Amino acid sequence: MGGPLEGLRVVECASFVAGPTAGMTLAQLGASVIRIDPIGGGPDHARWPAANGGTGDSYYWTSLNKGKRSITVDMRSERGRELVLALATAPGDDRGVLVDNVVGRRWMANDVLTARRPDLIHVRVQGYPDGRPAVDYTVNAEVGIPAITGGEEGATPVNHVLPAWDLITGLSVSTAVLAALHQRERTGQGVYSEIALSDVALAGVANLGWLSEAAENGRDRPRHGNHVYGSFGVDFACSDGKRVMVVALTPGQWKALVSVTGTETVFAALEQAFGTDLTDETERYRLRDTIAAVLKPWFLERDSAVVAEELDRARALWGRYQGMADVVTAHRGGEHPLLADLPLRDGPAGITARSPLRWNGERGEPGAAPVLGADTDQVLAEVLGLSDAEIGELHDQQVVGERDPRQ
Repeated sequence: MGGPLEGLRVVECASFVAGPTAGMTLAQLGASVIRIDPIGGGPDHARWPAANGGTGDSYYWTSLNKGKRSITVDMRSERGRELVLALATAPGDDRGVLVDNVVGRRWMANDVLTARRPDLIHVRVQGYPDGRPAVDYTVNAEVGIPAITGGEEGATPVNHVLPAWDLITGLSVSTAVLAALHQRERTGQGVYSEIALSDVALAGVANLGWLSEAAENGRDRPRHGNHVYGSFGVDFACSDGKRVMVVALTPGQWKALVSVTGTETVFAALEQAFGTDLTDETERYRLRDTIAAVLKPWFLERDSAVVAEELDRARALWGRYQGMADVVTAHRGGEHPLLADLPLRDGPAGITARSPLRWNGERGEPGAAPVLGADTDQVLAEVLGLSDAEIGELHDQQVVGERDPRQ
């Protein structure tokens, strides 16, 4: 695909979100990523959302694995395992990089791999550090996020639909790969890095200060619905029923919001009555309900288009609430250069993304949708030097998957 990592080859043997996100990130920066799946596909190959109401190609799998080469191998067979090991430990300065989430397979343990290539860079994704399984939704529950999410009156936990820890873990994996490459270049030594999803989640809430707050208070943070915690920010309805999210984190943003809504006099009186200073972020948070009540009529008297125009003119901090279908409409109208259509062989084209990293001002190409096992023969010939006869024998013995007849 071209890019700063052009020439680097990475072998990926991972399913679901974190590992594939790492491989996709590296591929969009120019690395050649070889994805290894079991014959017929892994447990994520047909995961929803999928085309044709769930019966066609997986939008999920094709988008997370775009720009990679796909091979399928029977990893239960001795010859299949040998192929995987050979691909992961192939010689070369820009080779010997493996990303996986394989836990409990002795044949793919790090010491087995490094016996074949001592300078291997091996980054392994785990659920827990001890190897037990976990997914984003389980670790998110355990670090307390659902307990502080939702409306003030809620008593049950509210799960977050975004697998944030998976995505952060994937980016942490790609960071680990790049750091390990730097170390290997300087020292000649390989690296074995393990990254547990549960550790990423725990580090996230700790680094934000949320655990320190709970320790000091002896209880969880209270739920505040759509209010921004510790500052002023909340949603408002406009006269046409559409809603906007307005935030004032800084004194400048607060001044812009007060000015555009014409509420300077009201808030000056409020400050005098309460003996407070609303340029102080903590005070805006403490009086958030009162502030929202003062601002609410201004929004209700204007439709969303007028609200948007006036808030933009005042340089206030805000965003509109919209559905994903609205984002699709904007993409079709050319509003999001980050997004791109992803042609599929079975179902309507999906929508995917280029790398959010602009390299010298360029976003680069998103990468083509993979076809499961389509690159098996090419990879075996190119990387391992196998002949057509040898590859044919592997097909005959069902050690590698047959290429899709629709290609």
